[in-house]
Amino acid sequence: MPSDLERAMEMLVTVFYRYSKKTGNSNTLSRSEFKQLMETELSTFLKAQRDPNVVDRIRNDLDANGDGELNFEEFVSLVVGLSVACEQIYQLHEKQEQCRNRYCGPSKH
Repeated sequence: MPSDLERAMEMLVTVFYRYSKKTGNSNTLSRSEFKQLMETELSTFLKAQRDPNVVDRIRNDLDANGDGELNFEEFVSLVVGLSVACEQIYQLHEKQEQCRNRYCGPSKH
């Protein structure tokens, strides 16, 4: 039985190919495929953005080889970047919770 991490890796591959096979080269995400992936799979992230061109900016930043499409390696760099940001937010919340427990916890009289 696969572990949680193995299932997560499998899901990354599955999601990538679910969108990349829609048009053109099935090994890359076109501009429209990437936009659809972002709008469907990362809708909460997109709603929090103020820049209406965020999808295009992200795609351009990820397109390391400049071919106008995103291969799996370029796509995974997005997932890594977002995961690092989520971990940083998690750490911040942990610190805030520790401070709250330290200063607002029950009095020991």
